[in-house]
Amino acid sequence: MEAPILDSWVLAEFATPDSLVDATRQMREKGFQGMDTYSPYPLHGGSEALGLPPSRVPFIALGGALTGMCTALAMQTWMNTYDYPINVGGRPLLSLPAWVPITFELSVLFAAFGIFFGLLGLSRLPQPYHPVFESEAFRSASTHGYWLSVPHATGQDATTVMDQLKALGATQVTLVTGEKE
Repeated sequence: MEAPILDSWVLAEFATPDSLVDATRQMREKGFQGMDTYSPYPLHGGSEALGLPPSRVPFIALGGALTGMCTALAMQTWMNTYDYPINVGGRPLLSLPAWVPITFELSVLFAAFGIFFGLLGLSRLPQPYHPVFESEAFRSASTHGYWLSVPHATGQDATTVMDQLKALGATQVTLVTGEKE
């Protein structure tokens, strides 16, 4: 069975952030998936209302840090023990305490790169265009508006979704359609 083509969204504006979070939670309980909220600042309880899973960023950071640590140790072991061994002040060629600063710095560098690029990937950025940006009223999402977008499959009736959002306290509800690629 093919997944339905999602090419339209129902946009609803709410007067307060609390009403947006409550409406999001109730719409998710009704079985709607793939919703997103838009507001000028992060909403307390918004992630829980959307049902988002825990963040994967800490695991990405750990993977980057471990990769940096292994790279630093392998690089220093190769250079100082096999490629070009030099006796400096009688220290052993395989001197882990002397390599701590480089290992730490490369771990931090790789973790930072992992977080940066991992967060871009998880956020599906850069995404310069989304069909909800076409709504003229949606411009208030960056200044003072609290919006909820509910994806809706082709062939389904959008008026039922719009009526449910109005019943939950939406001040403005619009249907936005996107072009199929």
